[in-house]
Amino acid sequence: MDWGKVKFFLGEVLRNFTRNAGMQATAIGTVAITIILLGAFLFVRATLAGLGNDILSQIEVSAYFTSDATPHQEAQVRAALGRDARIASVEFVSKKRGLAELREQTHGSIDTSLLTENPLPDKLRVKVVDPSEVPAVAASIQKMDGVANVVFPQTVVARLLALGGVLRRVGIGVIVTFLVVAGIIISNTIRLTVFARRREISIMQLVGATNMYIRAPFICEGMLDGVLGSLIALVALVFARLWLWPKLLLALPWIQLNATSVNGPMLSLELVAVGAAIGALASWISVGRHLRT
Repeated sequence: MDWGKVKFFLGEVLRNFTRNAGMQATAIGTVAITIILLGAFLFVRATLAGLGNDILSQIEVSAYFTSDATPHQEAQVRAALGRDARIASVEFVSKKRGLAELREQTHGSIDTSLLTENPLPDKLRVKVVDPSEVPAVAASIQKMDGVANVVFPQTVVARLLALGGVLRRVGIGVIVTFLVVAGIIISNTIRLTVFARRREISIMQLVGATNMYIRAPFICEGMLDGVLGSLIALVALVFARLWLWPKLLLALPWIQLNATSVNGPMLSLELVAVGAAIGALASWISVGRHLRT
């Protein structure tokens, strides 16, 4: 490795970075604000998605057997569901147990002592691995011999799944918007630096310097803008997580928000990587335009 070239390269990066301190501060600040908004959005989206998944994971599919279903038919249905990879668990509830649960749920408001026989059928309680598979699993159970009816909160499932789809689509749009804004700011900053050094760059081209040799310091400058802006944003986000988030939970006690579904270290690495990638890409495009002219 030619340490002389490395020293020259690092010197160029540092010189470019400190030469336009005002513009660099603007770029770093813009990236920081963008990453703060992006990180806050991703945090809230992950929290809401976790809330929806928690609700969906508690949803059960109740499969009621026909009154004339034989024990053999019921055992066949249970065995078939046990082999289904989409199903997490299957619990058999006899009609006797179902009546006892009904008494407990109604707290005695229904006098079951007047019943001459148990009107409830045997049933299965089914939990699905992937909540989005609930409607499909319910439909397949309904077709099995001996099953009279399948019940699950269809409206709740449909709305939660639709909400998840909306969050994904909106999230993509917001993320793209944030990244484009930050990229434009960094690109303009690098373009001003390139314009100020256009004569020096022309001389380097005349003496045989390759485009990549000329481009590399500017790309590192843009990456540095992105990384510094991301780190500043992370400090602000950590402060908000430790100070503002508990206050928000106290203000909204009826919403069971749970931040444990958010992988904080992974999100932090992703935000820093996004900041560095924006800076590098914006610088590459900005310098490339000058080198082609």
